[in-house]
Amino acid sequence: MFKRKKNRFIETIVETLLRFSGGITTLTILLISIFLFTEGWGLFNSSTVEKGYILCVNKSNPVKNLTPTQIKEIFDGNITSWKQVGGSDIPIVPLRMDDVASMYTEEEIGTEFEHLPAKLSEAIEKEPGALGFFPEQFIDIKFMGRVLPAETITLKEYFTGKEWYPTATPASQFGLLPLLLGTLWVSLGAILLALPFGMAVAIYMAEIANNRVRKILKPVIELLAGIPSVVYGFFGLIVIVPLIRSLFNLPVGETALAGSIVLAIMALPTIITVAEDAMRTTPLAMKESSLALGATHWQTIYKVIIPYASSGIMAAIVLGIGRAIGETMAVLMVTGNAAVIPHTFTEPVRTIPATIAAELGEASVGSVQYQALFMLGAILFVLTLGISIWAEIIRKEPQSD
Repeated sequence: MFKRKKNRFIETIVETLLRFSGGITTLTILLISIFLFTEGWGLFNSSTVEKGYILCVNKSNPVKNLTPTQIKEIFDGNITSWKQVGGSDIPIVPLRMDDVASMYTEEEIGTEFEHLPAKLSEAIEKEPGALGFFPEQFIDIKFMGRVLPAETITLKEYFTGKEWYPTATPASQFGLLPLLLGTLWVSLGAILLALPFGMAVAIYMAEIANNRVRKILKPVIELLAGIPSVVYGFFGLIVIVPLIRSLFNLPVGETALAGSIVLAIMALPTIITVAEDAMRTTPLAMKESSLALGATHWQTIYKVIIPYASSGIMAAIVLGIGRAIGETMAVLMVTGNAAVIPHTFTEPVRTIPATIAAELGEASVGSVQYQALFMLGAILFVLTLGISIWAEIIRKEPQSD
């Protein structure tokens, strides 16, 4: 009786500890998610113009505001007339601090820059087509120009923008589209490469290999999943990148194709293990019935075993996609890190995880770039969470009889 109570007491303690551990883990994940979205959402309350600076125009200029893309195009020289942005048909004259400083002598500006606010105001007043980009501290109440309102970054600009230049001045560009497409492009290529090889190995291990070969191959394949991603990245950089460069006669070998090949190698253990486990769950009676009816071994595999294990195979594919989408270091090393919209697999790309890894260390806490990177993390979290949920739904689907 005492022993039974003792065992029951121990079981209660273990159960309480497990519940506490599960609750802490769930709470931690929830808090991390809230932190990601809270930090990232601040991006849409941030000004498009660099912090501490203002954009200003002549008071006669009818233009009320400018988008980040328009500002960049103006200072890059691609938009040269105010008519192109809804104003009068006069040339745009971009003015920075250096431009104004070259217009006046040192004595006119003052040794302590005491006359600089007045000279900035004078430069804007004299030039009808001026677009000034000045430090806010030099704009006083006597300023004769008109300060453009600080536009905030919108959801549309972020999710449909085609350029990612977080350090561009005077207006940073935070377009998600090239990063999202780069991520999906590389991940799709990885799955297209990994799926046929993974399925071939899974079928061999589940139905063809004898027990001795299976006992050797299975631990080796599972061991591949434990190799650090940076090792795969080094392999890709030394072997795959030069091969692609010489094979396709490219100036550089760091391309989406290189990233897809490396990710395909990394996704193989997941696809092989999950698909092989699913095929080995096929009841022996179904296999024997197929063979008894005159089907060959190969006919039994693709007409009985694969259809029966289809939900498990789909889960393997989805988990492989999740592995590819979330990879960072290996992709960072072999894809070229060019934030452009890809059109072919032989072009450099940049993925969302690689962008976060490359830029977060350089972004100052609380800056617009910092918030944009956290929003990327939130988007990546949603993508991987959706893939994981899809995999679980597929896994729990009843298998065909």
